[in-house]
Amino acid sequence: MELQTHRFIPITHVEGPGKRACLWVQGCPIQCKGCGVPWTWPKDGGTSISVDELFEKIRISLKENNIEGVTFLGGEPFEQAEGLVELSKMVKSLGLSIMTFSGYTIEKIKGFNCSRCDELLSLTDLLIDGPFVESKLDLSMPWKGSSNQRYHFLTHRYAELEDKLEQIPNRIEVQFGENGEFAVNGMAQQTDLKNLLEGIGKRKL
Repeated sequence: MELQTHRFIPITHVEGPGKRACLWVQGCPIQCKGCGVPWTWPKDGGTSISVDELFEKIRISLKENNIEGVTFLGGEPFEQAEGLVELSKMVKSLGLSIMTFSGYTIEKIKGFNCSRCDELLSLTDLLIDGPFVESKLDLSMPWKGSSNQRYHFLTHRYAELEDKLEQIPNRIEVQFGENGEFAVNGMAQQTDLKNLLEGIGKRKL
């Protein structure tokens, strides 16, 4: 089984609780105005990778980086629920947690009458739902970009965080590749990202 992906990073500290692997899926029909990653919208973009290959990357990251879970975002994960269900089952077999971001609300997901979507919800420990709304930009809470988006603690895995969210800061992360290219992930305002990227560019000259 294949997943259409935009990017996989073996370890991040800013896309959910603790150290995590992170998978951006490719393709999103919601296409929120002001989205920070519009290049993940086209369904025919990105790279097709097998679930087995992705699982092997995650297994290696667990061994090398001692990650505690995997985060799915996009793009829209529930558009590829079938593949993510299979990957999630394998991930859970390692004792790792699953965090999923969705531009759909949980009510809408449950109303899809999609057994695979329901199954992905059942395998998700922490869900952040709702579209990004540019006019409701709010980075005061961790991992989300607008005030309408909500946290759903679907298992007891991270229940202790529910009353501590205001103490967790939003952060951004810069990762450099072996070829000198760099990528930024995490939550930040566009002006802050622009200043950061300009600063990195100047230091590279």
